Amino acid sequence: MPIIALHNEHDTERLGAALAATLPPGTVVGLVGTLGAGKTRLVQAVAAALGVPREAVTSPTFVLVNEYRHGRVPLFHFDTYRLKDEDEFLDLGPEEYFDSDGITLVEWADRVAHLLPEERVDIALEVTGDTARRVTISATGERLRAAIDRIGN
Repeated sequence: MPIIALHNEHDTERLGAALAATLPPGTVVGLVGTLGAGKTRLVQAVAAALGVPREAVTSPTFVLVNEYRHGRVPLFHFDTYRLKDEDEFLDLGPEEYFDSDGITLVEWADRVAHLLPEERVDIALEVTGDTARRVTISATGERLRAAIDRIGN
């Protein structure tokens, strides 16, 4: 389970690029952390590495899911912060995204964790300073564990 120290936004860019280069299509990533921990910023870094303009990526807090299909791999970005209940998440049709050839990133994944695929990557972001973060990455499933092991090295 890699634990990575991010000292600044440049480090976040490098982690996003590593995730984009390493995660296989069809991967679901659960992102957890407090408000301001950098969840959306990490999604922007992954998107940029996949060829999606950073400014095109915004937090889907009010629309709940954004689709970015114009990168190297389709990217689907959920934000469950404002969901009233699990049914609202299920109404979004997440299984269609999970079963796609894209990468699905779910912010506030702890709110819907038992509705996410069992095989997935979990990323916890913790604020350790003004621009510093500690990121813990874990995965279930042999294929995804192998992928994140490459990130930690």
